[in-house]
Amino acid sequence: MKFLLVRLGALGDLVHAIPVAVALRRAYPDAQIDWVVSAKHRELLELVPVLDHRIVVNDRGHAQGGLAWPAAIAALRRERYDVAFDLQGLIKSAVVARLSGARRVIGFTARYARESAARLFYTDVHDPGGAGLFAPSETRHVVRINLGLLDEIGVPPAPPEFRLEALRSLAVAGVIEQAGGPFALLNTGAAWPNKRWPPDRLAALARELRTRRGLSSIVLWGPGERALAEAVVADAAGAALCAPETRIADVAALAAAASVMVSGDTGPAHIASAVGTPLVGIYGPTRPERNGPLGPDDEAVSRAGVCECHHLRQCKRERMCLLDIDVSEVLAAVERRLDRPRAHRG
Repeated sequence: MKFLLVRLGALGDLVHAIPVAVALRRAYPDAQIDWVVSAKHRELLELVPVLDHRIVVNDRGHAQGGLAWPAAIAALRRERYDVAFDLQGLIKSAVVARLSGARRVIGFTARYARESAARLFYTDVHDPGGAGLFAPSETRHVVRINLGLLDEIGVPPAPPEFRLEALRSLAVAGVIEQAGGPFALLNTGAAWPNKRWPPDRLAALARELRTRRGLSSIVLWGPGERALAEAVVADAAGAALCAPETRIADVAALAAAASVMVSGDTGPAHIASAVGTPLVGIYGPTRPERNGPLGPDDEAVSRAGVCECHHLRQCKRERMCLLDIDVSEVLAAVERRLDRPRAHRG
């Protein structure tokens, strides 16, 4: 059997799709399992050992290269896939899955596709049976919704597994050594401004963790976010260090070594959850039930119940709901999580 997974991005959504590849490998140990991914995110899939081939597409002129679309489609068609799964639900991803030439193209119903017209390109449609992808009444985690696609080929539901390889780099080893012992990983940024808890509160959290738990903090940052991380470190009175510039593999290694991670709903948080890092998530415009930590002992501090901008990149109010979350509330969640055992994600 030959399977193709289509999920081009974004980082967190790619993490949420990895259990589909793992479940396929478990059900079909000798199958060929390939994945189409944007060049921007190729590094994540290099940490997923269950894949045979990664078809990297330079869909946004990314410096890391990859194939142009015509060459990518030609490469896909040569493989003669038995089944292609569209895990993204966009017209673009659905077209890619259909143009692969796979005998079956499986995707979600219009209610669960991100663009309802994507459904027109599938030969088989999976209906998760709920109100819709972004409906407030949908409380299932997106990982489990993704795994539901495998119902269409007779693979029964199973607990999610990720099997991410966390490889330590010299840069990561250096900052961990500098921390001088157990540390908390604090993530400052997010692509959506309304997912970012303020730097001054993260700094106050770092000071409290040093005083109460003897934990140093390492502050993680991504492209365009270094100033946020440096603001945390400057205000933390020596309780926090700035992480070096990190690749995706470095994020996984840092998270795997951390005693706990505190973050909004971002790709690095989902990587941490995948490698079993104890996690405290801070939520506003997205719901922890759908996007939150998978560990039963993990914590979510949420204002999703009062948020007025669900799944919107910009807050519609003058004061975003995350500002209603104070340091004491997050600190209490971190201490509860530290007092429970570390999970194993598989």
